[in-house]
Amino acid sequence: MWDVVGLCMGTLIVIMISHWCYRWQNPKCHGKLPPGSMGFPLIGETLHFFSPTSTYDIPPFIKTRMSKYGSLFRTSIVGQKVIVSTDHEFNYQIFQQEGKDFHIWYLETFNKIVGDNQSMLAYQGTFHKYLKNLILHLLGPQSLKERLILEMGESTRTHIFSWVTHHGGIVDVKEGALNMVFEFVVKKLLSYEELKEGKKLKDNFNKFMDGLISFPLNIPGTAFHACIKGRQNVIKVIKDTFKKRKASKKVEGDFLDHLLEEMEKRDEKFLNEAIVVDMIFLILFASFETSSSAITLAIKLVSDHPQVLAQLTKEYETIIKSRGSTDFHVNSELTWEEYKAMTFTHMVINEVVRLANIVPGIFRKVVNDVQIKGKSIN
Repeated sequence: MWDVVGLCMGTLIVIMISHWCYRWQNPKCHGKLPPGSMGFPLIGETLHFFSPTSTYDIPPFIKTRMSKYGSLFRTSIVGQKVIVSTDHEFNYQIFQQEGKDFHIWYLETFNKIVGDNQSMLAYQGTFHKYLKNLILHLLGPQSLKERLILEMGESTRTHIFSWVTHHGGIVDVKEGALNMVFEFVVKKLLSYEELKEGKKLKDNFNKFMDGLISFPLNIPGTAFHACIKGRQNVIKVIKDTFKKRKASKKVEGDFLDHLLEEMEKRDEKFLNEAIVVDMIFLILFASFETSSSAITLAIKLVSDHPQVLAQLTKEYETIIKSRGSTDFHVNSELTWEEYKAMTFTHMVINEVVRLANIVPGIFRKVVNDVQIKGKSIN
């Protein structure tokens, strides 16, 4: 009798697991889903998605599935069912329907890393636009014209001079670019100077970035755990700086001053400490790896194409001659007019940015059923 019961239980378990696997591979849909594979239950195709690559072309994860399934396919990443679109027309439609059929969305693991409670990534509509306008005060065209060009030029010359004098002209470009971008941005945000503070903000941010693209296993010893701890330490430094500045009323002329002014104008329930701290962290996050990667790739691509270097050199020499001097160090501050006149430089920058996008994709959540080329997304 017990043999029969055991056989029935075993059969039932096998049926349940088989049904679970079938439902995982064939999610419910009001229509016909795009082709693709969901991978193994729960794990999905996460391991391939996170696998490192040495190319700056389309990530192998995307390219492989494009060749197999076309421009629209389904997959599963860190437990989330995802539709991937590389269709230009459909992607344009997604942006056109922002806030209607589609909302900004991020993987749950990403929300855990960057913070999902008071994160500006979680806001939609009017308040999200207000937060973006605050950022434009720091990084918008007017700020670029009035301050950033001169300040970035000075910072760049200082670091290049340091590379030549202290390293004999031999430098790890990626590391040098990381240091340059980090020091510039954190000073503009918080008037923070790493060497003086001694809190090793950059070391903690490095740990955060190193574990950002890793398997989400939050146990001691893993890159993901170090990433979470790194973020917590960075947030603590920002919070401490915020509280100290707010208590002292000292004016540094940085972005934090602007945010504190906004908090005084409005009710703190509208723009509070948590939102301010999160905004500063996300700006630092957005500028840290992306800018340094773009700078590094720009140097590599230009060095690989001598004709581009020659054209850039010619454009810069024309600007120097227009100043009435052949010495670059005389009146070397770049003006807004000179910046606007660099037509070929802008072409090079645009091409580098196109190739150097380190983000594998952007995420949107469907709030209404969407039909595309006979396929359903819901």
